[in-house]
Amino acid sequence: MKLGAVIITMGNRPDDLNALIESVARQDGEPVEVVVVGNGAPVRGVPGWVRSVDLPENLGIPGGRNAGIEAFGPNGSDVDALLFLDDDGLLPNKDTAELVRKAFAEDPELGIISFRIADPDTGVTQRRHVPRLRASDPMRSSRVTTFLGGANAVRTKVFAEAGQLPGEFFYAHEETDLAWRALDAGWMIDYRSDMVLHHPTTPPSRHAVYHRMIARNRVWLARRNLPAPLVPAYLGVWLLLTLLRRPSADGLKAWFGGFKEGWTTPCGPRRPMKWRTVWRLTKLGRPPVI
Repeated sequence: MKLGAVIITMGNRPDDLNALIESVARQDGEPVEVVVVGNGAPVRGVPGWVRSVDLPENLGIPGGRNAGIEAFGPNGSDVDALLFLDDDGLLPNKDTAELVRKAFAEDPELGIISFRIADPDTGVTQRRHVPRLRASDPMRSSRVTTFLGGANAVRTKVFAEAGQLPGEFFYAHEETDLAWRALDAGWMIDYRSDMVLHHPTTPPSRHAVYHRMIARNRVWLARRNLPAPLVPAYLGVWLLLTLLRRPSADGLKAWFGGFKEGWTTPCGPRRPMKWRTVWRLTKLGRPPVI
């Protein structure tokens, strides 16, 4: 099974980027081809064997990753699967690529693998990095309904059948959008605790656009993918959860601004999932109302 890796960068972490590339180069088995996408910044100082794509403007996380997919041919078809890795991450183990190959080879229904993210100093995996509701045991692997954007592997057939990441999202929830479409197309998703990416512990709210984007894209996610009766239920639950989490006054104002924007702006094509996919999500422990 031929693997590639997509890394997007804004050129502000050159040492971390090269350490990540080196960790990919150390993987056992056939070499993993690497493409680095400069998201509005030129790629400089990477090893000569690494291919690069310089985007003239920042297309956001999904747009940058889609450019990396296309660097491997239409929908990434030059390889069998692609790793997506944050540029400040690191693969600490040499067998990760081989584990990915084995997992996909043994399970033809498996379309996406979500890696475990661990802090390099403490080894701790944050609850938010375990993509299921029962997240208390990050060492337990399981089937899941979404995945982590900067630490995963995707079979390229998934892109051909379900489409790529939603570029209009720019940041937040683009993984769940793809995950729902992949599940609707018949693919499965695994969280694997033995496939590890080291990444420093950081709060998602460090991004200035965090509150607005998560609210806007949550609405877009529902409008694009859910059967009509589930849209108000899903968004009502998330409105309640947001209020219970008691964000700051500024954060709440930004959240409601994004929520309104999600209803008043185009969200891309609407392709509501089948009711059998709703049931599949429910059986996997996460019905699409939360």
